[in-house]
Amino acid sequence: MTADGWARTVRHQLGLGRLLPLGGARDGAWIAEEAAEAVLRSAVRELRGVRLERLRIALAAPEDAHDPVVPPPPSALPPGPLRVTADFAATADEPLPTTAALLRSTLATAATERLGLKVTEIDLRVTSLLDEEPEAGPVRQPEPPPAGTADGPAATAALSVPGVTGLTAALGRAVQNEERQGENALSRHHVRVEVAVDRDHRAVDVARTVRKEVAKALPGHPTVAVLVTAVG
Repeated sequence: MTADGWARTVRHQLGLGRLLPLGGARDGAWIAEEAAEAVLRSAVRELRGVRLERLRIALAAPEDAHDPVVPPPPSALPPGPLRVTADFAATADEPLPTTAALLRSTLATAATERLGLKVTEIDLRVTSLLDEEPEAGPVRQPEPPPAGTADGPAATAALSVPGVTGLTAALGRAVQNEERQGENALSRHHVRVEVAVDRDHRAVDVARTVRKEVAKALPGHPTVAVLVTAVG
């Protein structure tokens, strides 16, 4: 990889944000906060009189997190309920409590129905009042993750799943193979697959199918983790 290529990869890794649990403890899937945020912001753009500002997603109660069923990606958050924290500005066309309730509902619906995040809390803060309807403007698209290429049955199986638009390599490789210590001192094959998915498929459903198909395609019943790095 060239120096420019390395620099772009490092920049993207730093911009991914948290690696959020996707689904529950048994789903073995994660999504980059950057990718999840883009979907939530896109949903809010459909609301009139609201401008979404800072938005973060994190564990709502770290003490209630669970051990994942498979080894997680590096620095990934453990499965558990999530909290969305957002700042927003709004016009006075509607009472602020009404606007906040609509914004909260929109964020919850997008997180659940478009992605599959287990969001249990949404904290909102009004930062300012707008004198006029905010301009829609172009959507700021996150920098696309480095495209990943990989040969072999795991890559072929992942790419065959409806909703997968490609492999990515935000953490270094599109398909990462490891031998991990298992029970009774036996090593066990573990595979991590990075994918981009389209907006017409719920991210968690795609990730579940990728796990299933990759496990079927490889000998020895390996454990499989999936990281969704882009939704578009």
